[in-house]
Amino acid sequence: MPNKSMKDLGIKQVLLERLNTQILPRALGLKAKVDRGECLNDQDLQLLKVLLDDATSNTRLAKDHPDVHLLCGRMASLYSEITSKALENQEKESGS
Repeated sequence: MPNKSMKDLGIKQVLLERLNTQILPRALGLKAKVDRGECLNDQDLQLLKVLLDDATSNTRLAKDHPDVHLLCGRMASLYSEITSKALENQEKESGS
């Protein structure tokens, strides 16, 4: 049976792999879209919800693993930028 540190290392490795191959590319795609001044559609909003739910789960992991804490903070900042810019774009479109 693997010890706790080996299990934690495996969890972190899987988390980083998912971040690099799935989560970050999708989040950066949403950021690029709102940075171009576009609004998020229903599919984008659903994806953002999934990303935020995932971030909430990862925040629980970060609480127990301080070395993951900084990474989770950076992802939270990215999501904040996306949502703020998306709201700004929506307000501009509604005001036009």
